Amino acid sequence: MTVIDVQVHAYERNHPGRPWAGQLYGPASATGDEMVAAMDAVGVDAAIIVSTFNLYRYDPSYALQVYAKYPERFRVVKPVDPANPAVDDVVADWVKTKGAVGVRLMLREEQISDPTDPRLNRAFAAAGRHGLPVNFLCWGRLDDGTEVVRRNPDTVIVIDHLGLLQPNEPPPLAEPWADLPKLLALAAYPNVRVKISGACTLSREPFPYNDIPNG
Repeated sequence: MTVIDVQVHAYERNHPGRPWAGQLYGPASATGDEMVAAMDAVGVDAAIIVSTFNLYRYDPSYALQVYAKYPERFRVVKPVDPANPAVDDVVADWVKTKGAVGVRLMLREEQISDPTDPRLNRAFAAAGRHGLPVNFLCWGRLDDGTEVVRRNPDTVIVIDHLGLLQPNEPPPLAEPWADLPKLLALAAYPNVRVKISGACTLSREPFPYNDIPNG
């Protein structure tokens, strides 16, 4: 069985040649070489690199560099700016990029946070037109995420991180699964997929995290 990690972030240490744009949550680096070594150590065959918005904003160049070195191990998802009036052209160029398999959109206060904003839905529609799935970060805001899904039935939408808030470090939230019914309700939409990533951060037990709901 082929094992594929649905989301990793690859990045270099902060340096003048490719400076970080924001704050890091994680190790000081996760280079392509380091990522491949870690994957080999645990039997992961391949992974989707979601270019990290926190560090590189809309620039996927490092993720593409890793893909170019290890094309048999990685594919790439790029964050796109829904406020960019040329977002359709951005998506059209990205779909022609070797290794590209999707785009990412996020409900974040520093971007477009209103699920009814025409610019946000324009970006979702552009991805649908060009046949690219959208990795959608709407954690902690599944009501708003559902509104976006409802407005974009022709776009494949992958809900990032189960749609549930996940802490950057222990302990887990007091009620980490409170919004699980809202996530499960998205099963009514045939264009929705769910990325089960980061679930271990919601557990109070060590691996294999037996307190995570499985039914």
